[in-house]
Amino acid sequence: MALLRRRLKLVVTVMMVNLFIFILISRQSSQDKSGRHKVTIPSTSFWAKMTPSPAFWNRQQQILDLHNNPILTANYSAADMPDWLNETVLNTDQFDCKPNLKVTTRVKDYNSLPDRFKDFLIYMHCRSHPITVDQPNICKEPPFLLLAVKSLSPHFDRRQAIRESWGRAGLIANHTVVTIFLLGNATAGDHHPDLSEMLRHESALHRDIIQWDYRDSFFNLTIKEVLFLEWIQTRCSGARFVFKGDDDVFVNTYRILDFLAGLSEPKARDLFVGDVITNAGPHREKKVKYFIPESMYTGTYPPYAGGGGYLYSGDVAARLHNVSQHVALYPIDDVYTGMCLRKLGLAPEKHKGFRTFNIEEKYRSNPCAYKSLMLVHPRTPQEMIQIWAWLRSPDLNCQ
Repeated sequence: MALLRRRLKLVVTVMMVNLFIFILISRQSSQDKSGRHKVTIPSTSFWAKMTPSPAFWNRQQQILDLHNNPILTANYSAADMPDWLNETVLNTDQFDCKPNLKVTTRVKDYNSLPDRFKDFLIYMHCRSHPITVDQPNICKEPPFLLLAVKSLSPHFDRRQAIRESWGRAGLIANHTVVTIFLLGNATAGDHHPDLSEMLRHESALHRDIIQWDYRDSFFNLTIKEVLFLEWIQTRCSGARFVFKGDDDVFVNTYRILDFLAGLSEPKARDLFVGDVITNAGPHREKKVKYFIPESMYTGTYPPYAGGGGYLYSGDVAARLHNVSQHVALYPIDDVYTGMCLRKLGLAPEKHKGFRTFNIEEKYRSNPCAYKSLMLVHPRTPQEMIQIWAWLRSPDLNCQ
């Protein structure tokens, strides 16, 4: 015991000596030869001059970041504001969304871009669109799990297959499940036939269609994301968890409910899981579906979950809704959601149960291959019904 005390005393003594030496050196280094304290003057100004990014999306985000930062705004007077900081990034007149033709001169290669980019850019500031079909009472009893499926008007067979399989609403495994389908407007300009009468009949029959009046295109999936997040807060804010995915995936609803039931409260609150893609960036090859030109975006993408389907908490849904107002719209919806998560200080978590790039071909006809999975993409309507029948069979033995 005496030896231990002597060792402890020695350690404390050495630490005190080192602290004294550190203070002495620090004190001397802050004085010049005459003994006076030196004043360190920064070589650059604390608030660096903002210079616009040459890429249009990045520049729009710079503008949003400035306007939403009271500290930065306080350091700029109206006279000091450069002209580029006054570009319009949001539509202030709800439901009156006119094309922003100024964009045509602010994106250097606008005229040579494919039409889908031109359409996105001139309406990029629009976030509000009227809802034409709604189900205001669908969440009257707050669901444990809300299944929100992105669909297109002509995809009747996919929606019906989902209703008859993994999207069957009601009480499943002692948890309330609600299913909705998210649609825009399939316009004649995109060569879609007029299916509005059939859609009205479907909506009246099943009461699970949510539709907004905007052009339902690939680049406008981000609009669908923003409108859906707003819809949750007004119609289904009590949903404990949300699954959002495409209408060509198979979802093992039983496995998802089992997974959610086993989460601890802190884990459940910040939940966002899926098939996460990291260290990715925009495709520069024009023939690729996800092509993004350098005039549109520069930099890498934040981690994001593949848009085939992901799972998150109702709490995260509310936070995503709020933060989305501070993130400029981007033409790829799953990347946009990743941008919003980064703004929140959250990162999506990769889960091996999400297979947005399919499973090995040799396992696709094996019922047991789906039992531990949450999502597989892609699957036809017939395959959805077949897999669901496999999983519900009392004879299924996967030991």
